[in-house]
Amino acid sequence: MLRLLGLAIIVCASLRAETVVVLRFFNHANSAGLDWIGESIAETVQDALSSEGLLVLSREARTEAYRRLSLRPGAELTHASIIKVGDALDAARVVYGYYELLPAEGGAASKGSLRVTARVLYLKETRQGPLFSELGALEELEEIEARLGWQTLRQLDPRSVTSEEDFLKVRPPVRIDAVENYVRGLLATDPEQRQHLFMQAARLDEHYSPPCFQLGKSYWEKREYKVAAGWLARVGPFDRRYLEAQFFLGLCRYHSEDYAGARQSFQVVAGTMPLNEVFNNLGAAEARLNDYEAAAASFRKALEGDSADPDYHFNLGYTEWRAGQYPAAAESFRAALDRAPEDREATLMLDRSLKGEGARPGEPRLEDRVRVKTNYDEEAYRQLQAELKK
Repeated sequence: MLRLLGLAIIVCASLRAETVVVLRFFNHANSAGLDWIGESIAETVQDALSSEGLLVLSREARTEAYRRLSLRPGAELTHASIIKVGDALDAARVVYGYYELLPAEGGAASKGSLRVTARVLYLKETRQGPLFSELGALEELEEIEARLGWQTLRQLDPRSVTSEEDFLKVRPPVRIDAVENYVRGLLATDPEQRQHLFMQAARLDEHYSPPCFQLGKSYWEKREYKVAAGWLARVGPFDRRYLEAQFFLGLCRYHSEDYAGARQSFQVVAGTMPLNEVFNNLGAAEARLNDYEAAAASFRKALEGDSADPDYHFNLGYTEWRAGQYPAAAESFRAALDRAPEDREATLMLDRSLKGEGARPGEPRLEDRVRVKTNYDEEAYRQLQAELKK
């Protein structure tokens, strides 16, 4: 559940309520070997829009919409299908387009020029915006995509977009082979192949964040927490996945018993994305550091957003019990049992609280029982906040 009241998003003051979906660009280059570029353009444009505070739907959401509509991800869509995808995702704007490879002039060493053409479909107004495009050497793909991202921003909100020079300044060039490996990794279906391609991308350009995020999540799922933490720590603050990376970095540090590091990561996320699960995990790290007052405050913030979650009540009760506040702890454990009557651990803790019995030496079953959350849904939070702003 998400925090519904009393919170403000301070990530970007210009967050807009209209959702945008960026489709994979269509391949007009007559080369199957360049199919990956369509996904690369979509990723870069999505990053550009997200960085300026627009509410952009994830690649995963778009992929699911394709699946539900029985559309092949790499196929060129008709105008009617584009509208269906937008409607399925309840998007107000759809960004789509195509790319083509032009032959190099005069026997130049370049592999040719890439021209990318885009358009915005305004679903609510039932109209299309004008075509706009970028042209450059294929080797300069990232710069072409970045310029196209800036143009897309100008189409969607011309009054708030920064100058093209300032926009490009904070987006250093990335090696095209690193980008290709990363995007091919996104498109791969075999887990081992995906991992290999992401690893190659990260090695080719050590400042390129996206493959680091994917590798970090992969190792997190394998419970290789220290390895995962190393990759997640490399995700830069300009990456749209930065807050999510910090959330899972906090979990990795927590499971590696680096509780101070975990607290730092969760504080970074909580400062800009006040999700209930973030406050809960921040409280868990603070509890492991024996800062029970701060932990209780964090658990109360989680409860403000979702009082129906029994784990938040349990964690608050456990923290109060460790602090010797037995009546308050009993009340919290009762609230947890009201919501999860079969919770044996909460039943045991309620009994101990009612008897005023604290922790006993050599009683490991009651040590460090706080419960962490592994769900993180930034996109749903942004969508909800955008709806509340309407």
